[in-house]
Amino acid sequence: MNRISRSLFAAGCAAALLLVTACSSDSGGRRAQEEAEDLTAGQADTPRIRVAMITHGGRGDTFWDIVRKGAEDAASKDNAELIYSSDPSAAGQASLIDNAVDQGVDGIALTMANPEALADAIAAAEDAGIPVVGLNSGLPAWQDAGLLSYFGQDEGVAGRAFGERLNELGAQHTVCVIHEQGNISQEQRCGGLDETFEGESEILYVDGADLPAVRSTIEAKLRQDGSIDYVAALGAPYALAAVDSVSGAGSDADIATFDLNPELVTAIEAGDIEFAVDQQPYLQGYLAIDALWLYHANGNVSGGGTAPVLTGPAFVDAENVATVAEFAANGTR
Repeated sequence: MNRISRSLFAAGCAAALLLVTACSSDSGGRRAQEEAEDLTAGQADTPRIRVAMITHGGRGDTFWDIVRKGAEDAASKDNAELIYSSDPSAAGQASLIDNAVDQGVDGIALTMANPEALADAIAAAEDAGIPVVGLNSGLPAWQDAGLLSYFGQDEGVAGRAFGERLNELGAQHTVCVIHEQGNISQEQRCGGLDETFEGESEILYVDGADLPAVRSTIEAKLRQDGSIDYVAALGAPYALAAVDSVSGAGSDADIATFDLNPELVTAIEAGDIEFAVDQQPYLQGYLAIDALWLYHANGNVSGGGTAPVLTGPAFVDAENVATVAEFAANGTR
């Protein structure tokens, strides 16, 4: 094997072991994780590159900590310098993309919560010859934007699966809590839920940057309408806030959510949260950075540039949460 082939082979083995770790049983998962750590302790001997990851993550949303950890682990393995930045506003995100172009980075991984607002900045990156991949949000627009690859879940599919799960649980009236107005992915989740849910569903908008306000807004809604029997949150911190809202309102409503963090896993174990939809944010961050490295090292394009690489959805509930908990403790789920 030549130098690049050896590096690609080692990286492929490490990535495969990471995927096995995320899906294995307790004993097998620990063993695979130990083996993966042994492999990823090394570093590719390909030329060092600089890559930027730019997300729309807001302050206090722990989901993005998991995305970032995946990106950092991939960058460490790939001999890449990672420049991570985020801004919840579309204008701020576009400015960060422009900054990355000005710095002459070797690749950009980004989210597209508002694809139209980022179109010009993405086009400028591509005109500069910088490869761009997408992750987490903006799946319907990734090809039109000219991205090389996309890593995430189909939010419409996830929303429909969520609604079907609510039907199985006998829910009658749910409120879907959107914490980022204008975020196309969140609208798709609630829209998908509404498509399949057989009961009454409605949307409640909250300010995700202000968790006390989130709690009070949900509590006020539950006090106003006692028929609500399920709160559907779109992120772990907001589901955890809803636990206090339900208690404060004296409501009997149950809570389910999209996305995980370690505290959310504990809440499922305690019975405070019924279930969560996991899109594997660690995997999104890891694969996005790894894709940029593979493109530079060997000309590879994940998904062939024609199909997204889906990382979810998967349900986590009382039956399987113990398996997920050990990985959540490591900050990877």
